[in-house]
Amino acid sequence: MTQPRPFNVMTKPIGPRCNIDCKYCYYLEKLKLYPAEKKFRMSDEVLESYIRQVIENSLEAGMAEINFAWQGGEPTMLGVDYFRKIVDLQAKYAPARTTITNAFQTNGMLLDEDWGRFLHDAGFLIGISIDGPKKVHDRYRIDRQGQPTFDKVMRGLEILQRHEVEHNSLTTVHRANGGKGKEVYRFLKGLGIDYMQFIPIVERNGADGLAGAPQVDMDPGNSVTEWSVSPRAYGKFLCDVFDIWFRSDIGKVFVQHFDVMLGKWVGAPGGLCVFAETCGDSLALEHDGSLFSCDHYVYPEYRLGRITETPMRDMLWTERQAEFGQAKATTLTGQCKACDYRFACNGGCPKHRISKARDGEPGHNYFCEGYTMFFRHAEERLREMARLVSMGRPAADAARKEPKTQG
Repeated sequence: MTQPRPFNVMTKPIGPRCNIDCKYCYYLEKLKLYPAEKKFRMSDEVLESYIRQVIENSLEAGMAEINFAWQGGEPTMLGVDYFRKIVDLQAKYAPARTTITNAFQTNGMLLDEDWGRFLHDAGFLIGISIDGPKKVHDRYRIDRQGQPTFDKVMRGLEILQRHEVEHNSLTTVHRANGGKGKEVYRFLKGLGIDYMQFIPIVERNGADGLAGAPQVDMDPGNSVTEWSVSPRAYGKFLCDVFDIWFRSDIGKVFVQHFDVMLGKWVGAPGGLCVFAETCGDSLALEHDGSLFSCDHYVYPEYRLGRITETPMRDMLWTERQAEFGQAKATTLTGQCKACDYRFACNGGCPKHRISKARDGEPGHNYFCEGYTMFFRHAEERLREMARLVSMGRPAADAARKEPKTQG
């Protein structure tokens, strides 16, 4: 066993079951892992074992906070009483004065008054999935009957805001909104959302897990799904959002990508796993108690074991998992290794390394062009913000040098 270290687990108490059918969802395919399963629901035995072990292992790793992240599928399908039980179990096993946090990601469609009261009182942080204005959102986020979901999501957001539940937005960037960065940002800001996450979508055509999927070349449009955002469109999306944010909203609206990048320019360690030098500390737990190396690698070959059969600590801190995380750094292409922005990107998520480098070397990140476009566009302003922060001044002071042009 390796040295205990901080970790987090993306927990799937309802597995891949969901009440909607997003065309780009990478997780719905996980239904194939459980062909005989009729009822996706983490049992009381697995749930209690998981909560107990997370608390014990977090304390062993010296973590100041014990964090629980609940996702799916759609976790609200389990009902609010299921999450009341979660809070009770956490109270049962946590020592006095232990700080426990809960967060979950939802499409918001099942939220009601009961949920609103509970989430507020229990102090949950909620991520709500919104892809932009109605026409954009409904392009791919449809329900099981093929009907649009936007109006129900807005009702769910209204519940969160009226009950003063802490929340943020998660927006996937895909073919339908990749060229609409300014529109999407202004829309989300107009909803009163002040913390935003933007997640780019790319999926390979015909990909079955990790095996046999086609490499994509420098012009990969024919090898990825029609909803995948192109690298250039994603780069432009980030640049457009950054320009508006920088002029008016530093310190008022928080965009995860920009926060992470400012940290890189400051020289701070850690940050989002996508841009960390190594990974392996963010795992995924399926409803049956199976622990996987990563949320993006829920495939049989990355299954570490089941927590009711093997103690979590004997799966978290192993040479096998350490090697999984180190591979992020040891499998970089030559183009990546020579890049001036390696410190900021570190080759991106290994799941996205499906392109070829300029010299034809495989295993290059699909979004390289987009990331590089953003770094070049924002570099001077990120450097100035970092300088100000290092002097103890607000990063927003950097925007005072910018002319207030129409964006």
